[in-house]
Amino acid sequence: MTGKLPFEALSVETLAARLGANEALCSHIGKDTARWKVREVGDGNLNLVFIVEGATGAAVVKQALPYVRLVGDSWRLPLKRSFFEYHALTRQEARAPGSVPAIYHFDEVQALIIMEYLSPHIILRRALIEGRQLPNIARDIGLFMARTLFRGSDLSMVTKDRKADLALFADNVELCDITENLVFSDPYFDAKMNRHTSPQLDGIVAELRADRDLKVEAQRLKHLFAANAETLLHGDLHSGSIMVTDSETRMIDPEFAFYGPMAFDVGMLLANFWMAFFSQRGHEQKEKRDAMRGYLLDVTVETWSVFRTEFSHLWRTERTGMLYQKSLFEDQGDRLGAEQALDHMLHSIWTDMLGFAGVEVHRRILGLAHNADFETIADEDLRATCEAKALKFG
Repeated sequence: MTGKLPFEALSVETLAARLGANEALCSHIGKDTARWKVREVGDGNLNLVFIVEGATGAAVVKQALPYVRLVGDSWRLPLKRSFFEYHALTRQEARAPGSVPAIYHFDEVQALIIMEYLSPHIILRRALIEGRQLPNIARDIGLFMARTLFRGSDLSMVTKDRKADLALFADNVELCDITENLVFSDPYFDAKMNRHTSPQLDGIVAELRADRDLKVEAQRLKHLFAANAETLLHGDLHSGSIMVTDSETRMIDPEFAFYGPMAFDVGMLLANFWMAFFSQRGHEQKEKRDAMRGYLLDVTVETWSVFRTEFSHLWRTERTGMLYQKSLFEDQGDRLGAEQALDHMLHSIWTDMLGFAGVEVHRRILGLAHNADFETIADEDLRATCEAKALKFG
């Protein structure tokens, strides 16, 4: 297959024939396509994901589809989102080495990325539903967020390079539009694709949608999301876009990447830990999950602490961009001024993060795309009890 051929969706049956001559793939799994084993494992909302195993290894082939897989062909999406995912992954690897899968090949026309197969990693959300307490996730994710958010901003980048990058990612219009509507607006009125656990949550949903102050704040956050091109975001950083083992953490699926407010990635991530916390009662069987609930609260505290510490370290050692230049502070002997500016920025990230976390909780219970944390609770009354507590928290 070459990039000159028109786009065609891959399948388990056609993948070997179409990618059998791809040098990058063959170099990692072997050239004998007769020995390739292909399985489609995509459980997300948008894409095809294949694991391809050969004589000498395995790789992942991810291909965008020209529509939203969760909804179907009626909701069209451009294939260019794979372009943004590829460029986001390369930047994340440069800014936080070892935090994302290695990229072997990118084909823009076929909208596919061939990348490292992460094994024995599992999706973080699945691990949390199972009640696994992973020792390193707070450290690893906190470092990833601090390094990518700081190093992708005007605090660190050469101005010309950042503005060129901003222009490149500004074309990720359609995926930003999904976030702008599904996250910030749809949960707060009776949008067509919304759904919730009914009738159990009908009362609290009506109360939430009648809350004028809440809707005003959600729109303030939407304005911030759309207008504050602060840094390159992952854009969809939740427990379903992180793969883990007991010793390693990797971030995946940054196709929603764009330039936005630092607090958005942090808020979305911590919201997913808080939702995991509220869902634990629904996953209890013979054993209670008090220890798991305590673990999840500790993870949120440690994640923010690691983020704050690493961001502060980078502020003091890598602040070479056009913002808060050292010529205004340290070079004049005013280290205290630089620390004051740092505290102001961290406070701003913290307060906006809480708002973004709240809307993420709301949309995952009231909107189109729900979390497995709650959805896998079969007892609807029990699920609604967990969801109601999360909604009130949000």
